[in-house]
Amino acid sequence: MSVSIEDLKDVAVDQIVDARGTSCPGPILAAKKNIGLVPAGGVMEVMATDSGTLKDLPAWCKKMGHEFLGVLEEPGYLRLFLKKV
Repeated sequence: MSVSIEDLKDVAVDQIVDARGTSCPGPILAAKKNIGLVPAGGVMEVMATDSGTLKDLPAWCKKMGHEFLGVLEEPGYLRLFLKKV
């Protein structure tokens, strides 16, 4: 399931992970480290500057059973959202 850009802007986030400035696999490692802080059904936002995260995070979500919600592109970085299942 993908969420619209407008809905992503308004989504309630339970945990923000700032992995900007780290390259692969930094953002994924940061997500793995922090997913435990997110309640089931909760949303985590991963901020990243590495474009590889665009394919790595959805793949990790699929492998772990989480729901990748989508991405917002901000000037200079990406905001990726996932729902913990």
